[in-house]
Amino acid sequence: MATKTASGLNVPTARRIPGQAEAERAAKTAEAAARALKEDGQFKEEQPDVWEGYVEWEKYPEKKRLAGELMKATKFPPPPEFQLAPVPKRNPVLYGDIYKDFHHTVGMDSVPEYSWGCVLKEKSKTMNHVLAFPYNGEPNHLELLKDPVTPNDHHFVRNHGGIPKCINPDKYEVEISGKINKKASLKLSDLKDPKQFPQRKLAVTLQCCGTRRIEQIALYPGHGLLVPNAPWPEAAIGNAVYTGVYLQDVLEKACGGITIDRMQAHAEFISADTYFKYDTLYNYAVSVPYRFVDKENVMLAWEMNGEPLPEIHGFPLRVVVPGVIGARSAKWLTRINILDAPSLAPVQSKEYLYYSGQFGKHNTLFSNGFSIERMPVSSAIMTPNDGDIIIHDGKLHLEGWAYSGGENWVERIECSVDGGFTWYVVPEENISKKHYYTWRLWKYDIPLDAEGWCEVLVRAWDSSCNTQPISVRSVWNWDLHVTQSCHKIKLYSVNRTKPLTAQRLKEYEDAGIDFAAEPITRPVPWPLEDMDTYLARVRKYPREPVD
Repeated sequence: MATKTASGLNVPTARRIPGQAEAERAAKTAEAAARALKEDGQFKEEQPDVWEGYVEWEKYPEKKRLAGELMKATKFPPPPEFQLAPVPKRNPVLYGDIYKDFHHTVGMDSVPEYSWGCVLKEKSKTMNHVLAFPYNGEPNHLELLKDPVTPNDHHFVRNHGGIPKCINPDKYEVEISGKINKKASLKLSDLKDPKQFPQRKLAVTLQCCGTRRIEQIALYPGHGLLVPNAPWPEAAIGNAVYTGVYLQDVLEKACGGITIDRMQAHAEFISADTYFKYDTLYNYAVSVPYRFVDKENVMLAWEMNGEPLPEIHGFPLRVVVPGVIGARSAKWLTRINILDAPSLAPVQSKEYLYYSGQFGKHNTLFSNGFSIERMPVSSAIMTPNDGDIIIHDGKLHLEGWAYSGGENWVERIECSVDGGFTWYVVPEENISKKHYYTWRLWKYDIPLDAEGWCEVLVRAWDSSCNTQPISVRSVWNWDLHVTQSCHKIKLYSVNRTKPLTAQRLKEYEDAGIDFAAEPITRPVPWPLEDMDTYLARVRKYPREPVD
């Protein structure tokens, strides 16, 4: 429901109405906020000759305050509850209606539709849509395995807001300020000029720290945010070759370097997209310790796999932070600040925190979680899928990925078909090449004699001898981040080298029934053996003692 105001704007009904007086005050607050935003010209898109859908909040505190008042006075539906019901193993799409409502409330009506249009235009039709808005999606498992370099249309997407549209990249500029010797404002043409900055190419694997979250949710439900902790399966990871310049080169050559101790400094990245948190509007902002800039080749990138950045991946310019959670690689970059402490923006100070299993709704504080930065070693089986019926000849074919962040790389990959008691090393020739900042794809035909349900696991070891714990219980945390335990799937093994199994499969083939295609629970549609065979066997091997 909405109330028509004097300014002609439909303002949603007040949220908290314990009494009539408070309801009237809330309506007046919403009326004032709406009038200010609409009539006084404060609610304007920033740089309208460059961007559509970019509203600057951080530079205009009064506009930010008024928009917050409007949010507080608006009644929104509760966030969707999906963790307490069975979550689909594939394509567990959430629609994000509440986040669309947030954008509509502050007048950003076109952003959700434009963002979905980017999905349709730039992403493969085989993508698994995990959250419609803001868009979260991962590729089909088999597509991800085709090449160590992930094609742009199959690369996963984890957005935190709508997609702003850069309509004039020639006028685009990124501002650099803070603890530096000289402020700078650089165009794309400046960054692309090899006379000003060395041009770089770097292969980097980006991974959402929510990858494989669906396994934690299946064990115990956790924190449910207004923008949900998406129930990611195993493919929120991708590897691309980026073209750009190193931030370190830009800071030294354009800004004269930083003015504070490098070990105490932090680089903050601010983006054009809008982020909502507790009725307050922000521009998406994150930071990384400056030592990452110094040592780990933080890049300002304008190309992805030899093509201009797709809009959904941050056109015209994004940050790429190797070895660190994908959330730090800000898209649609507008500003860089050098700070003497981590950013206080909510994504940095209130999100992407790791809590112990003892923390929850009853006692969690932002200050008792630590910031997730470098990604730990992890891996996943991408084919076959959990619950599959596999008919084989004594060997099970597995394929997947393995990755370790920071300054580590994957050294060894091991698989088990008995729940983790016995491990087989994947031969080096079955693994893609090592690179400093990328994953390794692997494949292996593992010996499997057993039949029936089997627990198949993978684990990786990195260059610092780190590996993965066996149980997802050991890594469960309230925000459901960093599922880096061994990836485990259950498979139904049918070994046709066994005579009785081969006979049964032949019966199914003769009957024109695909054994692996129908549910394993469906009974055999004919008697399991004829009476003569049954009697002969029970006489030879009686069920009770004969004396």
